[in-house]
Amino acid sequence: MRITLNPDKEVVKTVREGLIAKGGYCPCRFGKKPEYKCMCEEFRAQIADPNYEGFCHCMLFYKEK
Repeated sequence: MRITLNPDKEVVKTVREGLIAKGGYCPCRFGKKPEYKCMCEEFRAQIADPNYEGFCHCMLFYKEK
């Protein structure tokens, strides 16, 4: 398993700016719930699945098998 940043530097820049503006919470979601804190609960569950390969919700991280 390997987790990397999105190779699209503009996506990374935009998402990071959103994370800063929202205090570390996913900029793609409404509200500031603990499960939305980056790295979000949804992506942590996805990376725990050995068969999952893909991006997190906001496209910042990519998990390779």
